[in-house]
Amino acid sequence: MIDGTILYLDGVTVSFDGFKALNSLSLVLEPGELRAVIGPNGAGKTTMMDVITGKTRPDAGDVFFRGDHDLTRLDEAAIANLGIGRKFQRPTVFEHLSVRENLELSLAGSRSTWHALFSRQQAAQREAIGATLQRIGLGERAAQPAGALSHGQKQWLEIGMLLIHDRTLLLLDEPVAGMTDRETEETAALILDLARDRSIIVVEHDMAFVRSLGARVTVLHEGAVLAEGSIEHVQNHPRVIEVYLGR
Repeated sequence: MIDGTILYLDGVTVSFDGFKALNSLSLVLEPGELRAVIGPNGAGKTTMMDVITGKTRPDAGDVFFRGDHDLTRLDEAAIANLGIGRKFQRPTVFEHLSVRENLELSLAGSRSTWHALFSRQQAAQREAIGATLQRIGLGERAAQPAGALSHGQKQWLEIGMLLIHDRTLLLLDEPVAGMTDRETEETAALILDLARDRSIIVVEHDMAFVRSLGARVTVLHEGAVLAEGSIEHVQNHPRVIEVYLGR
């Protein structure tokens, strides 16, 4: 492991029925870094996030968080408690509950804890919910049912459900898929704001969106890193053009 890194993957291999979803993958993320991960379907992007969050155990390799937390030895709940949050491509919010109630349930720690909606909230909890609503741009929609939100707003609400727990590393899976142009721009602004005080990995196919983030880009192909660097570097990389961008 490397001291001072927030996330360290080295030689990570995952096989499914003989197919190597990850093939000796190595990746290092610095504290406070925003990283974009791109690549063709089947490149290993989802499996990489599954390994980081404890959903999948690697066959080989090292995965460390904040220097000395060995993620390969922890389950999903323990990894989440360390401060790692993941947002999947499709938002999973309670559409019949209000925006605020979704955050309240998330803060309670269990979506089945319905009485949490009616329990007496500490002032600090109310303050955290209010601050989160403002940060994700849904302060004026706090009382509205989540089902009334646009697709993009539901994505922001789900990001808020991670923020309420003060996750220090966010994994965002295709956060702008299905969004309007305006929602995409607003999501880029939200992610750049969040990157001021936490580390973020964004997996995305929208190259214009990736460019707007101005982040270091990692290109995966066949379970390994094919190229890494600025968006200009990877877009001009012959192999990246051949296996991904040229398609």
